[in-house]
Amino acid sequence: MKTSHDFSRARRGAVIPLPAGKVRITIRLDRDIIDWFKSKVEEAGGGNYQTLLNNALREYMEHRDEPLEKVLRRVVREELHATR
Repeated sequence: MKTSHDFSRARRGAVIPLPAGKVRITIRLDRDIIDWFKSKVEEAGGGNYQTLLNNALREYMEHRDEPLEKVLRRVVREELHATR
């Protein structure tokens, strides 16, 4: 290993560029929230808890203003489909 390294051309930032449409943020969440999402990923056999969290936020955002009747119909359909 070298005794000194030349960092004169080094740059700060992520080594891997972010995918299009993604933004890196810092957020503070309760430990139990993170643990729950991580456990769901483990139960599914792997994946990324951040992707699961992103999907949950997107689903909430998309259905936030739905009328209660529409939400109930969607949930009943999903539950019926899961029992087949």
